[in-house]
Amino acid sequence: MARGRLLVGFGAGVVAAWGLDQVTKIWAVARLEGSEPIRLVPDVLELRFLRNPGAAFGLGTSMTVLLTIIAIGVAVVVVRLAPRLHDGVWRLALGLLLAGTTGNLTDRLLRQPEPLKGHVVDFIDYGGLFVGNVADIYLTVAAALILLQSWRGIGLDGRRDLDRPETGKHERTEPDGAHRADPDGPDAPDGTRPEPDGGH
Repeated sequence: MARGRLLVGFGAGVVAAWGLDQVTKIWAVARLEGSEPIRLVPDVLELRFLRNPGAAFGLGTSMTVLLTIIAIGVAVVVVRLAPRLHDGVWRLALGLLLAGTTGNLTDRLLRQPEPLKGHVVDFIDYGGLFVGNVADIYLTVAAALILLQSWRGIGLDGRRDLDRPETGKHERTEPDGAHRADPDGPDAPDGTRPEPDGGH
């Protein structure tokens, strides 16, 4: 039951974030396309309409179909991982990753010029460095959280790598727990090899 509630909450959060991205893009098309940019913070932040056929920073403009396929693959992987998410930070990270990926994927699938080759609507201009959208913000935050949890050594289940039980065996033991002498081990300090029962 608890897992079911977590999955429902995860899904609802992803849908809400995806919806916010789509609403802002609809607004950008209606308000900004063909209009002068709206300056929010001079030389730092403005709203300027752009249709991007590639990825972030204008990369991969000739690989729209490939980027669409990669986005579909990322979405499938995150959905498959969702039942294993017992850590809150990982849930937030992968939820934002899924929302951002599907947000831009929706543009590639449904917007002009044609399905699978649709251009992503970008409208947030960061001081002329690049133009992005809300989905890109999700992806950036997700990447930072994934790096943080990986650096902290925390897995999807919320356990640290150091807390996981060792699976390897470095020595053999008798059924009663006593150590068995290694017949191929080094000789005793006096140059003799100990007998199996420990005698000389």
